[in-house]
Amino acid sequence: MALTEELKELLYCQGSGLVGIGDMREVENCNFITGISVAIPLPKKVIFDLQEGPTIEYHNLYHAMNQKLNEIVMVGEAFLKKNGYEAYAQTTDRVKYNRNYISKLPHKTVATRAGLGWIGKNCLLVTPQYGSAVRISSLLTNAPLAYDKPINQSACGNCNLCIQNCPAQSLKGTLWEVGIQREEMIDVEECYKKQVEIMSGRTGIETDLCGKCFAVCAYTQRYLKSIS
Repeated sequence: MALTEELKELLYCQGSGLVGIGDMREVENCNFITGISVAIPLPKKVIFDLQEGPTIEYHNLYHAMNQKLNEIVMVGEAFLKKNGYEAYAQTTDRVKYNRNYISKLPHKTVATRAGLGWIGKNCLLVTPQYGSAVRISSLLTNAPLAYDKPINQSACGNCNLCIQNCPAQSLKGTLWEVGIQREEMIDVEECYKKQVEIMSGRTGIETDLCGKCFAVCAYTQRYLKSIS
């Protein structure tokens, strides 16, 4: 479809590293038929450093990448509206979280529907190309775009690197599949508290950033060793 190809090309030109389009018609809490997922990979140097612990560089990059993603999905929203369709970019200022740190429609849900990856044992999106070393965002629309093949099961297998290296020991080792509850995979409160503790101790910044579980991910390590 020309519209699909044009949209994807636009999003890649804006700086996306990965773009996928998913069928959202059977997804709970979604009022749109189509979801577009975009991802930007973290630079390798930052990931290498995160294997030892969070850094100020990672903190600054985290927020810069979020802003870049906001810009990308807003460009996508404008493009779709210009073509006569409803569209809604899930930017950081629009997405709201409840007391359990859960949004109405997580970016990760859109990403799995769009075929970008699966949810790893670290409870983060894992992509074949970059592991979990990505920041993601999403865009919703009623445009009848061509869908990519969704990913409905984990490909983590017997790997437990993220579990073994989690400073909070908050990961439960559960293999993800569609419909599983987050609480079956991670103790969110313990994860949050340990992230704040580590980040504050290493950088003096009191926020919930760590990165260890995705830095050690086998798929992330494969990305780090790649030539490109």
